[in-house]
Amino acid sequence: MLDIEYLPVHFALFLIIGIVTGFYIDIGTLPIFIIIIVLFVCLIYRYLKSINSFQPSFSYTILTGFIFFVFGILIINAQKPQNQKGHYIHLIASENQISFQIRKILKSNNYYDKYEAEVLQINSFNTYGKVLINVKKDSLKRELKTDDILFTNNEFKEIRKSLNPHEFDYRDYLKKQQIYFQFILNSRDYLIVSDQRTLLGIAHNLREKIQKEFENVNFSKNELSIVKALLLGQRQDISKEQFNQYKNAGVIHILAVSGLHMGIILLFLNFLFKPIEYVKKGKILKLILVLICLWFYAFLAGLSPSIIRSVTMFTAIAIGLVSNRRFGIQNSLVISVFILLIVHPQYLFNVGFQLSYTAVFSIIWLQPLFANNWKPKPIILKYFWSLITVTFAAQIGVLPLSLFYFHQFPGLFFISSIVIIPFLGFILGVGFLIIILGVLYFIPQPLAEFYEFLIRTMNDFVAFISNQEIFIFENISFSVITMILFYALLIGIVLWINNKSIYYLRFVLIVAFIFQVSLIYKKYTVQNTNEFVVFHQSNKSVFGNRQGSQISIFQNLDTLDKYTYSPFSSYLLYHSNLNFQKKLSVKNIYTINSKNILTIDRSGIYKDLKFNPNMIILINSPKINLERMLNILQPEIVIADGSNYNSYVKLWRETCKSKSIAFYSTQKNGAFVYRY
Repeated sequence: MLDIEYLPVHFALFLIIGIVTGFYIDIGTLPIFIIIIVLFVCLIYRYLKSINSFQPSFSYTILTGFIFFVFGILIINAQKPQNQKGHYIHLIASENQISFQIRKILKSNNYYDKYEAEVLQINSFNTYGKVLINVKKDSLKRELKTDDILFTNNEFKEIRKSLNPHEFDYRDYLKKQQIYFQFILNSRDYLIVSDQRTLLGIAHNLREKIQKEFENVNFSKNELSIVKALLLGQRQDISKEQFNQYKNAGVIHILAVSGLHMGIILLFLNFLFKPIEYVKKGKILKLILVLICLWFYAFLAGLSPSIIRSVTMFTAIAIGLVSNRRFGIQNSLVISVFILLIVHPQYLFNVGFQLSYTAVFSIIWLQPLFANNWKPKPIILKYFWSLITVTFAAQIGVLPLSLFYFHQFPGLFFISSIVIIPFLGFILGVGFLIIILGVLYFIPQPLAEFYEFLIRTMNDFVAFISNQEIFIFENISFSVITMILFYALLIGIVLWINNKSIYYLRFVLIVAFIFQVSLIYKKYTVQNTNEFVVFHQSNKSVFGNRQGSQISIFQNLDTLDKYTYSPFSSYLLYHSNLNFQKKLSVKNIYTINSKNILTIDRSGIYKDLKFNPNMIILINSPKINLERMLNILQPEIVIADGSNYNSYVKLWRETCKSKSIAFYSTQKNGAFVYRY
């Protein structure tokens, strides 16, 4: 069980709350630093005053916790670019000479190859900070590699925010990765200056060397992409179909070098180096060798934040295994959280960080509760029962996070885990042997064919499980409040089971009541809110009119799928259980709550109306004299959706400004929402 009375657990919670507070509230580093000094002085005074009979009291714990809370605010604010004098955002101008170095190769899309880079210099000023690089695929130059240093005169461009209600906000996601601007380049926009070798570049070259050996033994495309992901953490080549299959089967985590990989490697290394324990100081020597191997593999896999996070976590576990203390592993994990968040507080907002640590702590906390219910004697039954309980403990722990981020739950996850996880150690072991042989430029063809057979068999099984769609629970709306209440309920139930205290039972009942009230309130607000929405979609027009739980969509799309088409899929998911009605075309006139809305399309017809519209929506770039139209119709607001040319939108904006009429563009401001 997790030692919840261990003080660093409490202090870690205070640190996390401080980091979250500091991320969303801008506070200067100087005031926070002064507050920390004052609190620290108070803590020393409190200690000196009771030095003769010092006993850690509740007030002392709260004071120390509050110091960690303020410290969390300080460290996250210190890493914001506006508080860093050397960050490139202070040097952005209209024309620059910019050099940057490629740090990471990202997954490309249909139009661009994508990279993460570090800005090195703007004009003659040395600087730093991460930036997103988009290189058009029609580029005549070679693909960029890690450590390439590039020179460009192009301008920094803002990353577009989400433009539709409740849509995934890519800009906010990159902000949490400390990426604030991007470049969009083609072959004429940049020059490759040099490649200055770093550890990341050396690791990249070593991976490329191994990947070429994989290609030389003729792995098929699908199997090769899984091998690269499974062994080297490179998921760029995995097709969307394959990715969805692993996600729907509940085993997507095996395609990233994550805690599962590190755990299997740690178990294997502990077994391999077991004889060393019998020599003098053998446990310490064994620990050193294990840690060297773990970190070398992390280096080979690219030292990405997710890999650093995983290897740090299992470094803590390896140290905890050596300790003879009752809570050695748990306490080491808490310390690893401290180290990671103090050095990189933005890791807290990484989904992988949240899922990894939540899964591990859930296993530590929940697995003994399941395992103690039945203790089979046969070794095989004992092994599989242990695997089932570990899987269930991890899945229950990450369930609220999974529903919040991914809005689905794979019902057959336990079957996938029971079949794949027992053999994953063997698959990884053979894979590591192939990696070593690849470095030596020798992979026997029979071994390669055998390994391809293993991967193909795993792919076929995953595809079979993912095709059982009746067991995939999708489109589940889960808010932040719902997630927090779910975790509070889960923690309360576990505490009550362990202690059988009336106080914990009361806590569980109160949280369950609040949980139900929150769901009822959300349903009530949906049913009592009406909205007319002009969604943003490039080159198309999509409107929605929601009256309570009834929504009608007006569109000029070729096809329409309410849960997969991006302009309104997130909107429908957020407002769960809406009664969806499909409409085939955009209408010219809408009457919403006594407001008249006129749609003007390419035909440009608006004369001989018997009413003055309150709102005008311009679609499909109509060729009209907007000034004359405004004089005739006198609308309250003009709205331009994503189907219009940018040049037209700019002219319309200026015309409306000159007439003192409000103008709204979904291309710039996102979807237009009129509530009534």
